[in-house]
Amino acid sequence: MTAIPAARPTGAHRGRRAANRRSGPPEDAPRWERPALAAVLAVATLLYSWGIGHAALHPFYGAAIRSMAGSWRSFFFGGLDVSGSVSIDKLPGALWPDAVSVWLFGPHTWAAALPQVVEGVLTVWLLHRIVRAWAGPFAALVAALALTVTPVTVVLNRGTIPDTALTLLLVAAAGALQKAVRTERLLPLITCGIWVGLAFQAKMLQAWLVLPIFAAVYLVVAPGTPLKRALRVLLSGAVALAVSCFWVLIAWATPAADRPYLDGTSDNNPFALVFGYNGLSRFSSDSTAFGAVAGTATSRTTGNTGWDMLINDTVGPQVAWFLPLAVLAAVLGVVWRTGQPRTDMLRAGFLMWGGWLAMHALVFSSSNGNHAYYTAVIAPALAALAGGGLALFRSEYESAYEPKPGPKPGLEHEPEHEPEPEPAHEPAHESAPEPAHEPGPWSPYVSAYGSEHWSPHVAQSVSAFESEHESAPEPEQRYEGGSGGRRHLALPAAIVLTVAWALVLDWPTRFVSWLLPVAVMLALCGVVGLWTRGPRTSSRMVQAALASAIAAILVAPAGWAASSLDSLYAGAATAPIAGPVGNAYYDSVRQHHAPRRIGLGQPSARDTALLDYLTEHRNGEKYLLATQAAYGAEPLLRAKSEPVLVMGGFTGNTPFPTAQQLAGLVTAHQLRYALLTTQRPTTAVTTWVKSHCTRVPAAAYGGTTGGSFSLYDCSPKK
Repeated sequence: MTAIPAARPTGAHRGRRAANRRSGPPEDAPRWERPALAAVLAVATLLYSWGIGHAALHPFYGAAIRSMAGSWRSFFFGGLDVSGSVSIDKLPGALWPDAVSVWLFGPHTWAAALPQVVEGVLTVWLLHRIVRAWAGPFAALVAALALTVTPVTVVLNRGTIPDTALTLLLVAAAGALQKAVRTERLLPLITCGIWVGLAFQAKMLQAWLVLPIFAAVYLVVAPGTPLKRALRVLLSGAVALAVSCFWVLIAWATPAADRPYLDGTSDNNPFALVFGYNGLSRFSSDSTAFGAVAGTATSRTTGNTGWDMLINDTVGPQVAWFLPLAVLAAVLGVVWRTGQPRTDMLRAGFLMWGGWLAMHALVFSSSNGNHAYYTAVIAPALAALAGGGLALFRSEYESAYEPKPGPKPGLEHEPEHEPEPEPAHEPAHESAPEPAHEPGPWSPYVSAYGSEHWSPHVAQSVSAFESEHESAPEPEQRYEGGSGGRRHLALPAAIVLTVAWALVLDWPTRFVSWLLPVAVMLALCGVVGLWTRGPRTSSRMVQAALASAIAAILVAPAGWAASSLDSLYAGAATAPIAGPVGNAYYDSVRQHHAPRRIGLGQPSARDTALLDYLTEHRNGEKYLLATQAAYGAEPLLRAKSEPVLVMGGFTGNTPFPTAQQLAGLVTAHQLRYALLTTQRPTTAVTTWVKSHCTRVPAAAYGGTTGGSFSLYDCSPKK
């Protein structure tokens, strides 16, 4: 199994040539790679798109998507209604693809959810591509499978929440950083900054959590002088900042009369929206920090925080199935590469993905609260570390059973092969030793303590070697130990650890208890097969044992992920979560029915009656009605694209419109009706409505006497 690396060009052109070779499909890819990837992507598409016509559209974002599809003003600024009176309480970037889809295909639920499916599948494909360039095809396949069946990924990609776009863009940024380190080119590093900036448009400050990790990895691992690396990091950071703030700066420069009032702010300032309402207020005890409006129980969650948030009974089954394996891989991947050149690409990958995981875990644990679906952003890091770690452990395992080198029969007296002399025409400046910052890619078969990097396609030649010698195994095939010690035991140990952890995660609910024996049996077959490998064990037996072990670690999370296809186990549309956990599941059990999914253009009978009443009594007013907070407007905006004045924004606390502004609209005959609710706090505007408008009998518009909604007629009394 000894490979002789081919002569490689030296100097600055080598990295460029390698990058160009990797820009296209690999020439010597294993025969199983493309069919396996196609199968994974097909499974991902099926999981993410099943029942897309009844997708769990977020009520608030679903209303905004339909409004944004009907008005350029609402589209760019994220207007909640088609007139763009007030914006959503986030940046609108993540909803732009959804709005475009609705504009193209019409106001259908599947059209709003389709971009999420595409983004989810693209994330799987992109992660496979990135991990393959870093750790080879075996690692890439494991990473793609792990990401595909992570429950929070499946349930999130079936809705309309910005975290799907955030995850895709950050994975793209990680790939650009990896390419920048590998090729020593500036453009990929600039591209990394652009991807992070675009991710900022999806989830604001959360997109910046990877920046310290990316900067540290580049400064530590990238080739070049320290000054050159520092200047490049600063330039990439400046690009990330510029792209991140372009929408904020445009909104700040646009006169307030020409754009929606920015929800979540007390002063209509876009910086308060980003750094206050969606920033400092989520980590401090002051909910009005930096110009933010106070949150409510509907806009802020207080659970899932603290050092153990990733492994609690709710969040753990969503994302943490590969957490012990990922941590083990990150630690050993760095420790085992101690003594390698500073530019070691293998160690760089473990540092990047491990840092991504650690940074998010630290921030989530220190915030005031997190929805479980927030953790979807760490799923790619866990998957990449799982794939890269198993490939590393496999390389140690394979190297432990390499045939012992020795003379072959009939060749004892053959002279040693003399190395070829260097070509005489090679320039003198290229005869110097090759710089340490030009590492080649590595394969699942490269030794973690070896100093030579092999081509990622050497696995094919290894498989050919094993097949050729399958019928006549080498009698000298045994573990030689060496500097690796007992590192070959890491592979079976990692499988045992991961399956044991699956038992721990599922224990509180015993939700997939029928699958756990399957996982245990697969793990037992795999571990025993790997552990008892001997000199006469065929390569097919080893591959079967490895396949069984990989299947064992995927069974339990796949069961939880598939459960979300049933709306009973998919959580609420506002907080998607897989399995029998969360308030939405317990409410459904008490009510003996799954949560009702309300899509676009599918109003309830009550909403239809209200819309009919308002349309019939509308007499040229600009607004169909005004609602107290978004709570009452959401179902109407999803059913019909009409101008609706959302008083108080999402929480009901945003100071728009003022009582004076509302009175002016009524006087100018631009508004007649107002819908109030007892589910949101009383404000000066709602007090004005109650004192100046007449309550409409509930029977007139299909309402319920004593219900939480009340309709008021504010037309001037004659």
